[in-house]
Amino acid sequence: MNLKSQVSNLQTAQRTTSTTKWNAAEYAANSAVQQSWARELIGQLNLHGDEHILDLGCGDGKVTAELAAAVPRGSVTGADASPAMIEFANKTFSPATFSNVRFRAMDARKIKFERQFDLVFSNAALHWVDDHEAILRGASSVLKLGGRLVISCGGKGNAHDVFLAIRPVMRLKRWREFFRKMPMPYFFYARGDYEKWLPKHGFKIKAITLAPKDASYDDANGFATWLRTTWLPFTQRVPEILREEFIAAVTQRYLAKHPPDAAGKIHVRMVRLEIAAVKI
Repeated sequence: MNLKSQVSNLQTAQRTTSTTKWNAAEYAANSAVQQSWARELIGQLNLHGDEHILDLGCGDGKVTAELAAAVPRGSVTGADASPAMIEFANKTFSPATFSNVRFRAMDARKIKFERQFDLVFSNAALHWVDDHEAILRGASSVLKLGGRLVISCGGKGNAHDVFLAIRPVMRLKRWREFFRKMPMPYFFYARGDYEKWLPKHGFKIKAITLAPKDASYDDANGFATWLRTTWLPFTQRVPEILREEFIAAVTQRYLAKHPPDAAGKIHVRMVRLEIAAVKI
């Protein structure tokens, strides 16, 4: 199939679906930054060991397993909209080895469980979801009274410098055809949004912050791998035969403005929206 045919087929696919196709194994191997943020969050939970937890947007399941280790007398259910992620998590953290872990394929906007939880937890996931009020409505419905909601996701201004690098590349003649009418694939909300939403859905606010975070990558290849594994709404619009060229172009433009530090590491300024609330 020639390139022109690939472009035509890709544009047809873009009109019929916006589903991101995750490579769960690749993500699991290249998500150390997200895992480090999750560990920070888990360290602040002050768990007693008998809680029942819903890990919303569990991805490859490794954070779910860490939560499960912290509640040996409780349980953790990991939920994610990606069937590929859930399949990977089930294989990697099977009930035979991890007896208090379960995984479910579920849209975060349509949370439904018969049981109730002590904690709804989410790390580095909910900025992929457009309707956060639907998330809060569902979380409220499955939390016990006094149960906690703890979320960390991309917030307003997140990865701004990466967008400043990727947008000029998208507009170049070589790439612009692939990005026509592309909607924003991420949803970075502000403190004020959650200050309005949480009380509406039965939550008492404990804390809402926009926290600056540094994401660092060992070198240009590490940065490119991050683009390849997590910026899928952009990279998957480009035919596979051209994808690495596109990633290289974005990497080059980013590094021109943000060169490596003295140790050769590449840094990205991130902003996390961190939420702590209680069901009342």
